[in-house]
Amino acid sequence: MDGFDVQAMGYVAPAIVQEWKIRSAQLGPVFGAALFGVLIGSLLFSMLADKIGRRPVLIGVTLFFSALTFLTAHAGSLREMLVIRLIAGMGLGGIMPNAVALVGEYSPRRTRAATMMIVANGFSAGAAIGGFIAAWLIPAFGWRSVFYFGAAAPLGIAVAMIVWLPESLPFLVVRGLVVKGKPLERAAQWLKRLDPSAPDPAATEYVAHEKSRRGLPIVYLFYDGRAVATILLWILNFMNLLNLYFLASWLPTVVKDAGYSTSTAVLAGTTMQAAGVIGAVALGWLVRRLGFVPVLTAGFAVACVNIALIGQPGLSLALLFVVVFLAGLGIVGGQAGLNALAATYYPTNLRSTGIGAGLGVGRIGAIIGPVVGGGLMGLHWSAQRLFLAAAAPALISALVMLAMGARYTLRPHER
Repeated sequence: MDGFDVQAMGYVAPAIVQEWKIRSAQLGPVFGAALFGVLIGSLLFSMLADKIGRRPVLIGVTLFFSALTFLTAHAGSLREMLVIRLIAGMGLGGIMPNAVALVGEYSPRRTRAATMMIVANGFSAGAAIGGFIAAWLIPAFGWRSVFYFGAAAPLGIAVAMIVWLPESLPFLVVRGLVVKGKPLERAAQWLKRLDPSAPDPAATEYVAHEKSRRGLPIVYLFYDGRAVATILLWILNFMNLLNLYFLASWLPTVVKDAGYSTSTAVLAGTTMQAAGVIGAVALGWLVRRLGFVPVLTAGFAVACVNIALIGQPGLSLALLFVVVFLAGLGIVGGQAGLNALAATYYPTNLRSTGIGAGLGVGRIGAIIGPVVGGGLMGLHWSAQRLFLAAAAPALISALVMLAMGARYTLRPHER
């Protein structure tokens, strides 16, 4: 849902510009408003989930997001769309940190990092699949149909979560909520399905290795020697999401302005996200064997080089798609790695907050990327200058990843 929604605005932007008779740069604040909402939602709903549980928060924000996406299709002006996208973004922001945290708490230690990266990879999959859907829907039914589809999908997912999604067993233990009753029974039954050799839940005593904390969970991200690592994770999320959202928002428009068709422009954005799907799986496999530092550093370095190449004059269409693919491999796949890294680093009672805070700070970069991109396009910057500037954050990400690896093992809570 996250990936589809983010990329959807990039896909429909050319059609909105044409229908509403506006300039492309005028959509910059709309992109930024949605991301500001995601920033608020990431912080608010991740802390709420560390207090009341992952399951109720995930279901609630998914239903909320579905309703607001439906309203997006009925926006009749830039002002209306800006307000609706701001509120919709708040619901969307609560999904990723809690989904990754919940999966991490039910994943075997041996495959935990890879599994969380695959789940975070849903961002890329949603964006890539959305590109193919948008390329078909927009010419046939108009840009509003993209948001009708985007509202129906999360509604169905919310119903499925109500029926099948368990609460986190580690969360129930840490919060002291393991008592005879439905929450324990459902979580224990799910655990039994994952491990048939597990003992009878009714005869099992659950022991917490972590203490429940009072107050705002975000404060504890800076306790027990976590302050520097937390700041470095925030820098990594800021730089990488700045790049990701800049590319997701403006790549289709830049390609179309270069003289290609709308379908080709949409497929360029889809290629980047499809590369992220492949990248997250490949990077997850490598992280399991080599660790986060060498894999993510290399990914960001590859992205840096290829982002710089996107705007170079004289690129054939085939070569353009190759460099876009490699840029997406490092940037989009790398973001899945950062989410998994945060989930691995923080303990259970801070996991959603740790992921959500990192993504929240990252959304500041995500807001800046599209807005600055729109401003630079309004100043008539060439594609070459735009993408050379966009390569700098990827280089910074690679250097920060090296610095973080020199200081931390990065796996203190993977057990």
